[in-house]
Amino acid sequence: MSKVEDFLTKKEEAEVVEAIRQAELNTSGEIRVHLEQHASIDVFERAVEVFDFLHMDNTKRSNGVLIYVAIEDRELVIMGDKGINDIVGPMFWESTKNTIVDHFKQGDMCKGLRDGILMAGEQLKKHFPYKKGDTNELPNAISVGPSV
Repeated sequence: MSKVEDFLTKKEEAEVVEAIRQAELNTSGEIRVHLEQHASIDVFERAVEVFDFLHMDNTKRSNGVLIYVAIEDRELVIMGDKGINDIVGPMFWESTKNTIVDHFKQGDMCKGLRDGILMAGEQLKKHFPYKKGDTNELPNAISVGPSV
């Protein structure tokens, strides 16, 4: 794979962005998806770099969530900001990650991301429910790494 289109079609990309929009309707949390061909360093360390680069820590309640996918490496990291990590256990994202990975294994990347994003939104809603005046603090677009 050399392009994001090899991982998601334009239509699927739009479906993932719509899932982000839907997931964020009931929470003040912010969800981003980042795709890269390959992580040139440890995948978790790379996800930390991307988290910082995308300003995921720039939310009012420190409740940003990054879903990072290194396509060629077949690696996935779900990372929450400090506001989330301070109130949830370390296994908080495991069910979401497992859902995404199960669909990926079946070759349905779009459904994996869509279902995972919607699950993340449900989990965020429990701790960070939408309140009147909450704004969309980060773009809903899928970001793409330099090598995709």
